[in-house]
Amino acid sequence: MTNRPDILCIGSVLWDVIGRSAATMRLGSDVPGRITRLPGGVAMNIAMTLRRFGMTPALLTAIGRDAEGDELVAEAARMGLLTDTIYRSDDLPTDVYMAIEGAGGLIAAIADAHSLEQAGDKILRPLADGRLGSTDQPWDGPVALDGNLTTDLLQTIAASPLFAAADLRVAPASPGKAERLLALLDHPRATLYVNLEEAGLLCQTTFSTSAEGAAGLLGRGAHRVLVTDGGRSASEGTGGDVITRTPPAVLVARVTGAGDTFMAAHIASERQGMDRAAALARALQAAATFVSGDQPL
Repeated sequence: MTNRPDILCIGSVLWDVIGRSAATMRLGSDVPGRITRLPGGVAMNIAMTLRRFGMTPALLTAIGRDAEGDELVAEAARMGLLTDTIYRSDDLPTDVYMAIEGAGGLIAAIADAHSLEQAGDKILRPLADGRLGSTDQPWDGPVALDGNLTTDLLQTIAASPLFAAADLRVAPASPGKAERLLALLDHPRATLYVNLEEAGLLCQTTFSTSAEGAAGLLGRGAHRVLVTDGGRSASEGTGGDVITRTPPAVLVARVTGAGDTFMAAHIASERQGMDRAAALARALQAAATFVSGDQPL
């Protein structure tokens, strides 16, 4: 590779099609609003935020060789992301995510990430062929890993020598895919970023607070966890010790991508030498700024 990345972002890179309205909606609502199409996906959202914090991410994902894919890769490169590690498929279309957000937040969403799932371990080739590492000299930097990957691929990653030296930062794509992370729950080099609902799903229970969720995951064998709870307190836990901070109160203008922003800001803060409390506080501030609409899309 011409440029060595600071971090690898592995997972979904797609087009986000988001419809937003200030109206309160219910099943069957037909309301005025705005529809946007922007680069998105968990790995992409994380990479874009990391770039804003001064890091240089490389994308490992699957994108089709269609017009939508060409446009998406060009946009990623324009933003300063490294794209020569992307697997481009002749047969699979570029993935897309569609969501509706109303006055109360997310109403519904559909993630069509089938191309990423079908590409499988082809997206990991740069880690084995010498571009980013090999079995004998594995990648030894941070990796942001996205739960849109299949359970089988996550299990492969958990046991693979290609990730033996990596600092794994892992997030589910949604509560519906949270249980895929069980493959990495007790991985000694993994940090899990989940919301309160996802923490409960991984522990097969429900929690009332982020601190309870963090303690519960540590009790299940997790090495390190961060648990968020919307506008309420978030907690970070490691080695049996849990710290908790409350995010700033803001008016919510959007929600899609907030968790990814939190995770990226936390990773960047730690890479810049911040301690646990400062990194958690900065990540919460970044997420609050994002949901308020003050951070440019």
